[in-house]
Amino acid sequence: MSKEKVLAQTSGITAKDKIGYAMGDFSSLLVFGLVQSVLQKYYTDVVGVSVVSIMIMFIVARIWDAINDPLWGRIIDSAGTRADGRYRRWLKIFALPVAFAAVLMFVRIPGLSQTGSLIYAYVTYILFGMLYTCINIPYGSLAQVITSSDKERSTLSVFRSIGSTFGAMPAMALISLCYVKDSSGNSVMSYQKIIIGVIVIAVLAAVGFLLTYNWTKERVQSVPKPREKGQTMQVIKALLKSRPFVAVCLASMLFLAAQMFGQSYYSYLFDYYFKAPGLTLMPTVFQYLPVAVIMFFATKLGNKFGRREICSYGILLAGVCNLVLYLLNTHNVVIYLVVLLLSGIGNAFIFLLVWSLASDAMDYNEVKFGLNDSATSYAFYSFMRKLGQTIAAILVNAALLRIGYTENVLNTANIDDAALRGMYAYSVLIPAVLYILVFVLLRFVYPLGKKQIEELQAEKARQ
Repeated sequence: MSKEKVLAQTSGITAKDKIGYAMGDFSSLLVFGLVQSVLQKYYTDVVGVSVVSIMIMFIVARIWDAINDPLWGRIIDSAGTRADGRYRRWLKIFALPVAFAAVLMFVRIPGLSQTGSLIYAYVTYILFGMLYTCINIPYGSLAQVITSSDKERSTLSVFRSIGSTFGAMPAMALISLCYVKDSSGNSVMSYQKIIIGVIVIAVLAAVGFLLTYNWTKERVQSVPKPREKGQTMQVIKALLKSRPFVAVCLASMLFLAAQMFGQSYYSYLFDYYFKAPGLTLMPTVFQYLPVAVIMFFATKLGNKFGRREICSYGILLAGVCNLVLYLLNTHNVVIYLVVLLLSGIGNAFIFLLVWSLASDAMDYNEVKFGLNDSATSYAFYSFMRKLGQTIAAILVNAALLRIGYTENVLNTANIDDAALRGMYAYSVLIPAVLYILVFVLLRFVYPLGKKQIEELQAEKARQ
């Protein structure tokens, strides 16, 4: 197993570090938000890809990620430190390729057959995933070298989440504003609006990644040892023995699955059930609105009461709110949005502090197992979050199949009342179940509460 020699551990992050670090997830969510909020509806309504084909494509992509992500993590962990940093430099290298790949997913080639369109979707989606991994893993590892202080990393986690909140909004706005009326008076997606919006978002993402490169500083310097045969599997086996790391990976996976399910499914729910496609953006806004307030207190509350504690009980509140919506079975869009706002208060804590929970687990691995392979650890963590994306895609498409949505909006205008009731039920029951599972993992499996973190940091300082 590779173990790095740490040369220096320092703290003292600046406002420039915080904003620069936030810009990294702002950029990540700009392009990833296109996958979360727009790609599913684009595939079904513009390209005409079947929901079954989309599910299979996402599964195939995750199988490849199981190979690609750990491999890229090992490459980064084994690469030497240069003048422009060990992790930061990868943001400069891949900023433009990631933005270009995001645009390619939405390029429609005239005259392509159904099979050709599906092949193009496979190639461009998997290419985007590979390039996104190339930039997301070093970015995720960056917090470990910006500062050695767990409290400062908690602050960075909050700023990262703030960046992701703002980064996700352009894609959500795009899915709400891309509709036009066809000759029959139906609301349909405008390809011209989609491609222009995607290009603008991709350019902003590239700029944001370069700002992260320029505005952050790697204070914790380390020298990696050369790669050894079988090293990757040794590290992964060690990670799988770490209860905190496995628990936070599973919790993040399920939390992301719940988030992405909602963001992909709301466009269908508001189009058919509430008959208000122009309000598609609102449920996500109402769920994220509390972040704008709680972000000022999240770090202090986490330090005072424990990050695990406030995240677990917050996500329980979110689960209960979704169960309440199921019992209400309402057609009133205002009631639906208000209860989602309460749900957003609950999940705001884990949304803001989940990266800090992951950093705590990595500190545990360093202290208990001598595991300093940050990029490999983050690659595994990132892969689990991608599995959350796949779970969301499977659940969205399974729910659509269940209500008879087999092709696109023009061919499914006659969805009956029973299907609409089912559509509503899935929109709240699936997030409720996922949120409650996250609560169980954090409260009863993840062992790093406030007391344990204090003991862990004291032991780390002695080493």
